[in-house]
Amino acid sequence: MTRLSRGLRGLVTALATVLAVTAVCVTAEATTRPKAPGDFVALRTVDPTIIQEMRYSTRHNFVGERIDGYRQPLCILTRPAAEALHRAQTKLRRAGYTLKVYDCYRPQRAVNHFVRWAKDLDDQAMKGEFYPNVDKGRLFDDGYIAAKSGHSRGSTLDLTVVKLPTRPTRPYHPGEPLVPCYAPKDRRFPDNSVDMGTGFDCFDTLAHTLDPRIQGEQRANRLLLKNTLEGLGFVNLAEEWWHYTFKPEPYPDTYFDFPVSSPSLTNSK
Repeated sequence: MTRLSRGLRGLVTALATVLAVTAVCVTAEATTRPKAPGDFVALRTVDPTIIQEMRYSTRHNFVGERIDGYRQPLCILTRPAAEALHRAQTKLRRAGYTLKVYDCYRPQRAVNHFVRWAKDLDDQAMKGEFYPNVDKGRLFDDGYIAAKSGHSRGSTLDLTVVKLPTRPTRPYHPGEPLVPCYAPKDRRFPDNSVDMGTGFDCFDTLAHTLDPRIQGEQRANRLLLKNTLEGLGFVNLAEEWWHYTFKPEPYPDTYFDFPVSSPSLTNSK
């Protein structure tokens, strides 16, 4: 055998080894990638009429960028929560309204992203809209950011009510002038929701569901959402008019980290 032949044979052997190792790594990654339990579903498979405006898969949120783990603009919930939400939607549609979800299941990696952002006190790009009156250094102490979120258990969601017939919310344009989330509805970002007194994810005490300063139509709208959902097993977080958890939770002590995407679902469609 010539020296060239030996060299060529060695190169082929080395290449085959690299390919084999790569294939093993890819296979291992595919088999270890976190998946949702079988009773997690895409909301659209239970009720396709509920509007989905998944804010954390976009740049229009308090961080100002797409959040880790949101690979698709998709609402994922445990099946009991999704089915209860379908019953709420049925009631509201009879009254001329529809639900709209902003966030549903949230992976732990997204929560970790929030925590990293909150610790970076120099990054205040979205302060003008989402936390105008809050010192970013107090986000943990004031309870706006935490290391764990009920959303990661799969039965918590953020949502609002939209009057029928619906008109689409215009796209958010990164860099556009920011208006405080508690400004009058005709001044703040033009969400197609009914007037709840503040926008979604407003870090302000005015977002407390029963804040006494919220009266008239705004209070009636909050109570419409609250009374409808609480009659079907959901519990409101008093500090956020948009935040509800279905009880009893199938996974009250488990914080999942599978990505928000159809491939994460065992029974995806």
